[in-house]
Amino acid sequence: MNNIFEHSSSEWVKFSEYIFAEDDNGELYIMPSPSAEVKLFNPLENAEQMVVDALNVGWTCMNANVADDAKRQTVFDFVHNYGLLGFITALPTTPRFMDFNSVYLMKNKFIKEETMTTDDYLKVFFPFKHPPIIRTPNGGYNWTITGNKDMMAVAMTMADRPMALNMAFQYEYAERYDWLLRQFKDWAFMFFTTVLYYDEDLDKETKPIYQEAMSCFDGIAPTYHIELRGTPTIVWDFHSLSLAIQMMFSFMLTNGDNPLKVCRHCSKVFKASRPKAIFCSPQCKNRYNVYKSRAKKKENNK
Repeated sequence: MNNIFEHSSSEWVKFSEYIFAEDDNGELYIMPSPSAEVKLFNPLENAEQMVVDALNVGWTCMNANVADDAKRQTVFDFVHNYGLLGFITALPTTPRFMDFNSVYLMKNKFIKEETMTTDDYLKVFFPFKHPPIIRTPNGGYNWTITGNKDMMAVAMTMADRPMALNMAFQYEYAERYDWLLRQFKDWAFMFFTTVLYYDEDLDKETKPIYQEAMSCFDGIAPTYHIELRGTPTIVWDFHSLSLAIQMMFSFMLTNGDNPLKVCRHCSKVFKASRPKAIFCSPQCKNRYNVYKSRAKKKENNK
């Protein structure tokens, strides 16, 4: 994993502060705070930790014993640390959908329609304030990006990327909380499918079910180009943070030297330093041994 991204880079945008917002229908969204600062960051700099955090968010949200407020908080904390997932450009067949009157959608778990007008599609991600766009003579759309100095700097940096991508980095852009919740849970489900497949003694009838579940783990491949920096550097053009996480998750899931594991004590997902590691930290190892020792003494005293 480290070698794959040793000379790689990418760009994504996050805000310093996010808020929950509810529309007139009671639908809950997460969006940037109006007073937040905006900045670019490279998601590949801390790729492995971001994937581990995403899986642990999903695992927490799958737990029926965790309160809904706690689930909302863990999703919110992830967004605060890494930004929104960029669903607006993750779902269409092309991230350059703003060049057309209609948006064509891949099969997905969030929007049932196969096609929508571009205006209607934008309303999904701008539920509180519609972006100022105008129709061009050729039937596409144009949008003059406005904002503070930092926002304009981001827009200039991302000028060669699809216009819709810059729209995902605006203060008015919002993503539904239930969509975020579903995505994190799906990633965790995919991971634990592999854990059960290899760690459990499954019968011949059950194994194909797990294999079929993993066949749903796909998505649009990112593009890339090479820049001559200090050394030749692969620059990945991720059109959504969701795609970036999924690609990095794929590499980590297939890494036999430092596999993703579940801690035997705290049940959190972690990247193992060696294939046979079973604890995420020395603290968890010590606590587990203390627990087992006390349980054994209690059993002997019966």
